[in-house]
Amino acid sequence: MRVIISMLAVAWSIFSFAQGVSVKSIDRFALVTRNNVVLKQVDTLGSLSVGNGEFAFTADVTGLQTFYEEYENGISLGTQSQWAWHSIPTDKKYTLNDVAKLYESCDGTKAPYAVQQKEGIAGEATEALRANPHRLHLGLIGLIMTRTNGDAVTLGDLKNIHQQLNLWTGTLESKFEIEGTEVKVITMAHPDEDGIAVRVESPLISSGRLKVNFRFPYGKNCHVCPGYDWSKSDAHRSTIVAKQKERTVIERVLDSTRYYVQVTHKSSVIHEAKKHHFVLSPDRNSAFEFTVMFKKENTPRSVQFSNVWDKNIASWKKFWTEGAAVDFSACIDPRAKELERRVILSQYLTKIQCAGTLPPQETGLTMNSWYGKFHLEMHWWHAAQFALWNRSYLLARSMPWYTQTLHKAKATAKWQGYTGARWQKMTDPHGNESPSSVGAFIIWQQPHPLYFAELLYRSNPGKETLQQYKDIVFETAEFMTSFVKLRDGKYHLCHPLIPAQEIFKAAETDDPAYELQYWYYGLSIAQEWRKRMGMPEHKTWSAILKDLAPLAKDATGKLYLPNGTTPTAYTDDFFRRDHPAVVGALGFLPANARVDATIMSNTFDEIMNRWQWETTWGWDYPLLAMTAARLNKPEQAIDILLKDVQKNIYLVNGHNYQDTRLRLYLPGNGGLLAAIAMMAAGWDDNTEANPGFPKNGQWNVRWEGLRKMP
Repeated sequence: MRVIISMLAVAWSIFSFAQGVSVKSIDRFALVTRNNVVLKQVDTLGSLSVGNGEFAFTADVTGLQTFYEEYENGISLGTQSQWAWHSIPTDKKYTLNDVAKLYESCDGTKAPYAVQQKEGIAGEATEALRANPHRLHLGLIGLIMTRTNGDAVTLGDLKNIHQQLNLWTGTLESKFEIEGTEVKVITMAHPDEDGIAVRVESPLISSGRLKVNFRFPYGKNCHVCPGYDWSKSDAHRSTIVAKQKERTVIERVLDSTRYYVQVTHKSSVIHEAKKHHFVLSPDRNSAFEFTVMFKKENTPRSVQFSNVWDKNIASWKKFWTEGAAVDFSACIDPRAKELERRVILSQYLTKIQCAGTLPPQETGLTMNSWYGKFHLEMHWWHAAQFALWNRSYLLARSMPWYTQTLHKAKATAKWQGYTGARWQKMTDPHGNESPSSVGAFIIWQQPHPLYFAELLYRSNPGKETLQQYKDIVFETAEFMTSFVKLRDGKYHLCHPLIPAQEIFKAAETDDPAYELQYWYYGLSIAQEWRKRMGMPEHKTWSAILKDLAPLAKDATGKLYLPNGTTPTAYTDDFFRRDHPAVVGALGFLPANARVDATIMSNTFDEIMNRWQWETTWGWDYPLLAMTAARLNKPEQAIDILLKDVQKNIYLVNGHNYQDTRLRLYLPGNGGLLAAIAMMAAGWDDNTEANPGFPKNGQWNVRWEGLRKMP
C-alpha cells in the first residue's frame, strides 16, 4: 500500500508540473497562517518585528520595547529606518588615502587598497571611516506598568503570556497578565511610512497603572550592538516643538542628524519626564490608541490607528496573494513542516528587513552589525530571491542606489588604476568604502549588479529595462575587463584579492574558482545586453570569455580546487573551513562547458564528507543545496538545507542564528528562499518537475508563481 501511495504522489507531482501550477490553487491564507508565530513564554531570542522594508520596529513579549535591557543579548529591540544615520563629529577629515597601502599584482602593477589599520593616523582614520556613519536607533517605545504596591512591573511579573505574529496581516497581538489583570497590545507598522500604530487594552489603564514611555538615545559607533548609547545625554537634544490635543511632535537633534517623532494620541497627553524621556498618560479608560511616525521633515499631519490598520491589512494581503507560493502540506517527510515554517517566515522577514531603497545590512533593520553598514557581496543573498518569487519590484527598490553611487564606484576604480566601476564591499548610503583587512580585497560583489539587472530584465523584458540599467551593466563589465590580467595566453584573476572563502591571503591568491565562473557569467550577461540593444559585441569581452583561465584541479584531477594557488586545499584540513565557495561555480551559477559536472560532483561530496561546519555561515547551506540540485542530488539538497548545526538554526521568529555575537543573519533567510525557488521551479535548461526535491514520494511539493533561476 505504501508503494502505491508513493507512486500516486509522484504521478500527481509530475501532472501538476505539466500544468505549470498546481491543479488546485494553493490556499494561501491557510499556508501562511498555519505558520504564525506564537509565544507562550518569554524568549529573548524570540523578539518579533513589524515593518515595511524601509522601516522596522522590533518588540519584546509586551508588543512594545518595554524590557529592552533584558533583550540586549537576544534579538535586541530596534527601531530603524533606511534614512536614519549618524556620524560622531571630528575635527579631522579622513580619506581612504590615510589608510591606503600599495599591493602588487601578478603583472608587476601596484594599486592602493584601503586597509584596516591600528596605529597612528592610519589607525584613527580606520576607526573613523569604519564607524561613521552608523545606523541610528530612532527611539524606544515601551510600557510603564506598576503593581498594586506601586513597584515597577518586571519581566518576571508577566504571566499567562500569549503573543502571536499574524503573518497574513503583519500584526503583532500580545496578551499577558499582571497580578491577574490582562493587558492586550496590538502593534503594526505603517505600510508606506516609517512608524507604528498601537492599541492598548487593560483595566490597568483606568487605575492609572499603565502608561507609555518614549526614550531617545545617542548614536552608538559599535561593531555589533543594538545601536543606542545612553551615556551621552548632553550630546543630543529631544524637544517638544508642537503640542496639540491629539498630536505631539518631538524634535531630535544629534550633531548633523535631525529628525522628528510625530505622535498622534487619542484620549491621552504627553509630557517630558526627564531629559530624552517622555511619557504618554492615557485618560482613565479601558483602552487607548496612538501612532508614532519618524520623519526627516516636520510635516504636520495626524495619522490615526484605524487608517494604518486598513492600509496594513490590504498591503499584507497583496504581498501574500500576488507573489509566488510553495506548499509543503502534502509532503510525507517529517522535515517538511519545519522547512515550510522557515520558508514562510523568511518571506516575512526579508519583506520587512531587506526590501528597502538601500541594500540591507546583514541584520536588516533590527540591530547594528558592522556599524549598520551593508555588505554588497551579501546583497544577492538578501534580495535576488524577490525576483525568483515573482516579487521583482522589491528587488528593484534598491537598484537606484547603484545608479546614485556609480560615480563613487568609478572613482574607486580610477584610484586603483582601473576603468569602469569597482563596487564597494562594506559601504554606506553615500557609497563610501570602509577600510578593511578583508573587504578591500573581496571581488565577488562585482558581478552582482549584472545578475540583478538580468533578473529584472527577465521579469520585464524590453527597452525600458535595458535603458534603466545599461550604465550599471556596462560600467561594471568595464571594471571586470580591466581587472583581469593576460598571462600565458589566458586571462587571470590575480592577487591582491580575497575570495568568498575568506581564509586565503590577499597577496598570494589567484584564480578563485567561483569568482572565475562569476566573471564568465557576468561578462556573458553584459555581452547579451549589447546584443539586445543592437550594439556590436565587445571584442575584449569576447576574448576574455574565450580565454578565461580554467578552474584549477587537485593533483588527482578529480576535484576542483578553491583557487589556483592552494594545491593542498583537500590534503590540509586548515583549508576545510569557512565558506565552501568553490561549489558556487556550478549551482549558484549555471552550467557551461567550463565546468565538468563529474568533477564538481566529486568536489561537492568531498566537502559534504569532511568540512568544518562550525566555521560556516548561514548562506552556505542554500549555496550547497543549489549545487546539489544542479548535480541531480536532491536528497543531499534537502539534507544540507536542514542540516542540524549551529549556523543553520532558525529561531522561533524565523531568524537564522549564527552565534552569541550575531544572533540573526538575514543572508541565510534570503539564500534559503533562492534555493527553494530553484529546487521547485528549476533553471533555464531544466524540464524536470521539482528538480531539487527527492522523487521518493515523500516530497510532494506544490507551488505556483515561481520563476526559473538562470
